[in-house]
Amino acid sequence: MVTKNELKSALASLGVEKGMILEVHSSLSSFGRLEGGALTVIDALKELVTEEGTLFMPALRLSRELELTAQDRELGITVKIKVLGADAEKTAMGAVADTFRLLPDTLCGRDTISTAGWGKHAEEALKGGLDYAIHNGGKALLLGVDIYKLTAMHYVEPATPPDITAMYATNEEINRIYPPDEWFIEAGHPPEKAWYKIQAMAYERGLIREAQIGGCKAMFFDILPVVGLYENELKNDPYGLWGIK
Repeated sequence: MVTKNELKSALASLGVEKGMILEVHSSLSSFGRLEGGALTVIDALKELVTEEGTLFMPALRLSRELELTAQDRELGITVKIKVLGADAEKTAMGAVADTFRLLPDTLCGRDTISTAGWGKHAEEALKGGLDYAIHNGGKALLLGVDIYKLTAMHYVEPATPPDITAMYATNEEINRIYPPDEWFIEAGHPPEKAWYKIQAMAYERGLIREAQIGGCKAMFFDILPVVGLYENELKNDPYGLWGIK
């Protein structure tokens, strides 16, 4: 059993501190047994950053990936996710993020793709999502998840060449069966996992600090330098990054 005090001590040792702007992604189950569950994670973070700091968590109203049908595969669909209703309590963001966005002192957008915020700059979650955190010294904390959960990475993806985006875009038939306002669909995958390459680069440059909290591997780093690596690769070697020849 990981206690709240043990969690706070480990997070403080990583560098989580008063006044910090923090983007948090988490898997509650990764801890094994955690005293108090999701609220313990949230309370520990609030007590460390205090109201002088800010917590941001994802509030995307999306289901977990759904099983593909034979027809889906014939159409080239590789990922199928349902857009959930505005009052959905459980999403693919996990128990901590879902609990956080529903708390009375959390500010959260109502769009499908939204961010939830608490603390001094919480209102920025409603204005620009994670843009404020990225460009104002924000840190990222990944608890039991890896870089593929880091929402901030998407903020530099406009640098992706249009022809790469077009390779994996849905077509009219897919959109007819799965209307884009009701579904999130991916049609194909690049040959290589680009974000893991960025994660490896960040480790090589010493940008990421780690801690083990029960069964949970925690990763902590400055957001901008890491997403900056991604932006740089998208601008200078996007085809090599994604393994596209």
